[in-house]
Amino acid sequence: MFTGIIEQTGILVSLTDRGGVHRITVEAPGIASQLREGDSLGVSGVCLTALDVNPTLFHADLAQETLERTSLGSLKPGAKVNLELPTAAGSPLGGHIVQGHVDGTGVLMALDPVIPQASPDFNRETTDWTLKVRVPENLRHWMVPKGSVAIEGISLTIAAVEGDSISIAILPLTYWRTNLHALTVGTPVNLEADVLVKLAWQQMQSEKKPEFEITESWLVANGY
Repeated sequence: MFTGIIEQTGILVSLTDRGGVHRITVEAPGIASQLREGDSLGVSGVCLTALDVNPTLFHADLAQETLERTSLGSLKPGAKVNLELPTAAGSPLGGHIVQGHVDGTGVLMALDPVIPQASPDFNRETTDWTLKVRVPENLRHWMVPKGSVAIEGISLTIAAVEGDSISIAILPLTYWRTNLHALTVGTPVNLEADVLVKLAWQQMQSEKKPEFEITESWLVANGY
């Protein structure tokens, strides 16, 4: 299990077709030195198993399901990926429960500074940002205002749900510590809905009351 608090970014060195599975190689001094063969880690929100580890690199195999459901198969050498080690039992939950089981990919629609770049007060190092992501139709019912979502493995809070998209406030620390600053409009991003919202949705469906909507008040009333 993860919490969506990114520890560092790594650089994709290669993505190789091995005649079935694809293998990625990631340069990640710091985290790589903490890994052993078989350890789990989050790579841009995808739970993978570390292979052929050395102090600066690790490898991981991507199954066909991973290639189809996530953005990892579309990455090019040099791409930045977010990295997180599993949360140790008893550690504080700094973000929210992130399983590393990506539900699908969205599309980055905008990542704009709150202070316009033309303003004399604009400072790229200290401004906050507004992230807007288009969400696939089959995931939209899990997007709840003020609820949690993992985007590229980052634990974030949904500020607004607007039609087919969600908006999120991004602090400077998150912008610079993760791969967000390296992404461009149109880039696919990995999405994992909050598991508690998914459980709430399943409970609602089992009640066979399709007129219900998941709202903040409904979640509170049902113990989430």
